[in-house]
Amino acid sequence: MIKVFTTTNIGLKGVLIQVEADLAKSEQTNFVIVGLGDAAVQEAKERLRLAIKNSGFRFPRYRTIVNLAPAHIRKEGPGYDLAMALAVLTTQKVLQNNFQDSLFLGELALDGELRQVSGVLPATIFAKEAGFKNVFVPEKNALEASLIEGVNIFPAKNLKQVVEHLNDFQKITAFVRREIVLPTKSNFLDMQNIIGQEQGKRALEIAAAGYHNLLMSGPPGSGKTLLARTLPTILPRLREEEIEEVTKIYSVAGLLNEENPLIIERPFRSPHHTSSGVALVGGGKIPRPGEISLAHRGILFLDEFPEFPRSVIENLRQPLEDGVIAISRALSTVNYPAKFILVASQNPCPCGFATDPDRPCTCGDWQIKKYQKKISGPILDRIDLHVEIPRLNFEKLQSSTLATNSAEIRERVFLCHQRQKNRFADNPRRIFYNSEMSSDEVKKYCPLEVDSKKLLAEATEKLQLTARAYFRIIKVARTIADLAELEQIKLDHLAEALQFRARY
Repeated sequence: MIKVFTTTNIGLKGVLIQVEADLAKSEQTNFVIVGLGDAAVQEAKERLRLAIKNSGFRFPRYRTIVNLAPAHIRKEGPGYDLAMALAVLTTQKVLQNNFQDSLFLGELALDGELRQVSGVLPATIFAKEAGFKNVFVPEKNALEASLIEGVNIFPAKNLKQVVEHLNDFQKITAFVRREIVLPTKSNFLDMQNIIGQEQGKRALEIAAAGYHNLLMSGPPGSGKTLLARTLPTILPRLREEEIEEVTKIYSVAGLLNEENPLIIERPFRSPHHTSSGVALVGGGKIPRPGEISLAHRGILFLDEFPEFPRSVIENLRQPLEDGVIAISRALSTVNYPAKFILVASQNPCPCGFATDPDRPCTCGDWQIKKYQKKISGPILDRIDLHVEIPRLNFEKLQSSTLATNSAEIRERVFLCHQRQKNRFADNPRRIFYNSEMSSDEVKKYCPLEVDSKKLLAEATEKLQLTARAYFRIIKVARTIADLAELEQIKLDHLAEALQFRARY
């Protein structure tokens, strides 16, 4: 029995697939693939026939049966082509079955060329954990696979090259990960180019420093969207471990390409308000990641927040609280990470001018209440920073004074991230940012002075704060103290955190 190894992905985890091949004498010459494969897998029969023929080999003139085991796991996509072709060639004695320490991934073109496939990074992680020494991938997937050390990555151009390597005719040179050249960040969107809005900029800096959620409210044209789109310029680049996390999600989603084989910049996802719940959280027969997972370790920007269907907004409850989304379907249940900064913007009313001191609002009280009720209390309770973005007057618009640029703010945010990394270095939960602390961890890492406790007690009573809001205020105060390079949370840090709390 011939066995060649490949993988499939369930969520972000690789699962071993054994490709078994055998020949049977029959009056009919046919090719059968079994093992719960989808249409792309079944269509591989024709791809493999021509790929093998055009690579200079003969296709078996017998009844050829290929089994993808285990049979109860559904197989999707063309990534099994290379492993199936090698299994068929081994039945023909073209290859010796001596590559049990190798894993094979790749789609075959009709001329035998290997095409890029999705899910290579989690497959390589699985290969290392399972003890495989070698992973054969298409050339365009090599940089992605090379994120994982301790496994030999062999980038192949075509089927013939893989066969010659396995037969020791002409070896493929193992891929050596090259240094990643980081692109220069554009200065088109820079904090120094945003006129005024100091309160909004301060809220963005705090949000970036501690990974806190932010809601901006203000009339049309006040700069909410511009502020949100400038947030990536003050966020440090992804750490090495974060690059692996994020790239793995994009790999499974099939969003990597030759131009972007790795995700090295923090994601900025901005779905339109007509997006469905499935688009936001993910789904499908075999669940794929949605926008909230694609925003992992980055930013999820929801412009015109109340215009999203309420059922879609409510899907944010679990990921905002737990940093993970569990997607359950009839065939499987998967968990995708979803630790992101939620940045949302809204108008105060349907016409947008309820809070504008100069322009009259044309909405009735019931219209304003109906509009504001589109965002439920539990969702607002999960947002740490609430800030009003007012319309700028003529004098400020004419001002030529430049504010602090994004590079300076990014340096402060970077130092703040380093403080948090050192603080949580020994934490068994492997958290990176203040917003990820549990209530027990808040008590451990965020001691309050007597005056601060008194102020928080008064605020809790007066504002009727929930337990969640209570701990989130302390986490924001912790971040403000970190930006001030202080280990002890002071009274003014807590007071500033309280002023960003919604009064609803």
